[in-house]
Amino acid sequence: MNINLQVLFIFLKIGLFSFGGGNAILPLIRQEVVAGTGWLTPSEFTDLVAVSQATPGPIAINGASYVGYKVGGFTGSIIATLGVVLPTFIIMLTFTKFFLMFKDNKYVKYAFTGLIPATVGLIAAAPILVSSGSFIDYKSFIIFAIALFASYKYKADPILMTIAAGVLGILFYK
Repeated sequence: MNINLQVLFIFLKIGLFSFGGGNAILPLIRQEVVAGTGWLTPSEFTDLVAVSQATPGPIAINGASYVGYKVGGFTGSIIATLGVVLPTFIIMLTFTKFFLMFKDNKYVKYAFTGLIPATVGLIAAAPILVSSGSFIDYKSFIIFAIALFASYKYKADPILMTIAAGVLGILFYK
């Protein structure tokens, strides 16, 4: 099968079955592009997460663009991005039209009640999956510990944390 068609089908599937956005989509992307196709190594997936977090825009779109470019060049990047966005776009158009008609339906409420814990589980799994290969030595663990502490204790700004981590990386690894 043509690589661009593979990219399209995989990212259509990711876009179709990703609930919770952001970090909740990471386990699905990892399953498809690391375990499934082997397009990325676990270390490259960690790089994908870092680049996707550090660049403007949604992580799913940034990640799709990254993978698409790696396996299919510029065209692959466009196809992967469209693939991940198109299902959500179509679903939201449809959902918006019918939601007001069915919002009080008990089965709709039950479905949303079931989606909430699944989404929290996917978000909670993301850091565990990303951590494999992230700690290459004690210096990387120090950067992690500082970022975790500053984020949890002081609610540090993510942008400043990203910049600080880059500076620490330069200082630690030069």
